[in-house]
Amino acid sequence: MARLGLETSIVDPSVYQNSVARFRQAGVRLPTFAELAEPARIPSAITDALASVDPDTPHPANLFRVNWFNDASRRGRSAVPGYLELPSSLTGVEARILVAIGSRFPLIAAHKVLAAYGCLVPRIVTGQFDPTAHKALWPSTGNYCRGGVAISRILGCRGVAILPEGMSAERFRWLDAWVTDPSDIVRTPGTESNVKEIYDTCAALDRDPKNVIFNQFCEFGNYLVHATCTGPALSAIYEDARVRHPGLRLAAFTSATGSAGTIAAGDHLKSQHGTRIVAVEATECPTLLYNGFGEHNIQGLGDKHVPYIHNVMNTALVVGISDHATDGLGFLAGHAAGREYLVRRRGVSAEVVESLSALGLSGWCNVLAAIKTAKYLRLGKDDAIVTVATDSAAMYGSERDKAANRYFASGFDAVTAGEVFGQHLLGQGTDDLLELSARDKDRIFNLGYFTWVEQQGVSVHDFESRRSQSFWTGLRALVPAWDAMIAQFNAETGVTGA
Repeated sequence: MARLGLETSIVDPSVYQNSVARFRQAGVRLPTFAELAEPARIPSAITDALASVDPDTPHPANLFRVNWFNDASRRGRSAVPGYLELPSSLTGVEARILVAIGSRFPLIAAHKVLAAYGCLVPRIVTGQFDPTAHKALWPSTGNYCRGGVAISRILGCRGVAILPEGMSAERFRWLDAWVTDPSDIVRTPGTESNVKEIYDTCAALDRDPKNVIFNQFCEFGNYLVHATCTGPALSAIYEDARVRHPGLRLAAFTSATGSAGTIAAGDHLKSQHGTRIVAVEATECPTLLYNGFGEHNIQGLGDKHVPYIHNVMNTALVVGISDHATDGLGFLAGHAAGREYLVRRRGVSAEVVESLSALGLSGWCNVLAAIKTAKYLRLGKDDAIVTVATDSAAMYGSERDKAANRYFASGFDAVTAGEVFGQHLLGQGTDDLLELSARDKDRIFNLGYFTWVEQQGVSVHDFESRRSQSFWTGLRALVPAWDAMIAQFNAETGVTGA
């Protein structure tokens, strides 16, 4: 239970009291999951104090910005989470594609900071993590480890980022500026698909009892914070769009599997709206589609295994997207000739083209999966697909330089822009797409056995229990229990947060 972050009582009272003392001294008040899901619940004194706090500094008040309702300035609050509604002139489909903007989150300008908070805080208020003695280790293929380092720094503990050495230069520059010691950045071999190498590194570091590993792939705090906060936020986006488009139906939710945290929002959407949950992966590493393997550059996905917190049996479709497409479209939207082409030749408004800077590589991946899903399901103008842009193009300037050398060494002009648009947007078909039968779901679920039982030591009983939907719905009872413990913890520190 403790290994997976599922405790709802104090495990070690002395560790708990160390945390209370540290947070009292540092002036840290913890937001509850309910406050992050509905920021209107946050006390007005805290909201007022936030006005003078830079969203990119390690200030305790920024914990209350770890939600989907920040405005475009990232300093104020919006009634509806920020999102893009992509027009058919761009997507080539009638279905309305709604993209939640993850770059409005504080500290790392990516929504993975929410996952980090959801994993660490339950361990603190249950006396499992001692910020005065433990190091928080954050294995990741990108943004989660940045979120972990940021949350750790605010909470007065040492955060260690573990990620592949081949990730974008922007990630490493951010980490260089935020870690307390250069040794707190651990580079593992390979790139996006080399998750096993991350696990191996964690296994070695786990021998030190002072290291506590927050493995996002099996931490149910990751699942629950997205089911509790991201799911309702996406529902609010859909409801806002439905005001403009009466009768709009939320047909599907597309999400790159990654650690399977974000895709947990689909469980909420399915229960509320009957939404189909679409898992997305790179065709260069088609683990779910074909039990395949390989390398790719859609940073943030993670591959060659099935995350422990992925509710596989609730998934409706799996879609594969090529990194050739995400690299190409990231370049198109970031190049002056590409933007001009979209406005002059395709009739996309300049405002929409400007807004595409909110899409990082995984954001483009999710959008392309939405296009493929819309074509496969023959969705029309009364159908919506909601998805997420985890981070923005700002994290991938170095990757655009690589794309220029790889794909556009002869230059990039209107003709090249048209080729990219035609191939990767209008040309998206329904290949590398699988509507899951009961047997397909069993196949994908069973594939996880080799990672979690044989390699990571999970019992067969615990592994199999996840096959039932009652397991996943039962998890949700943890959230009010944790919120009650957070409230009690805040009472003991005496920090008002104002």
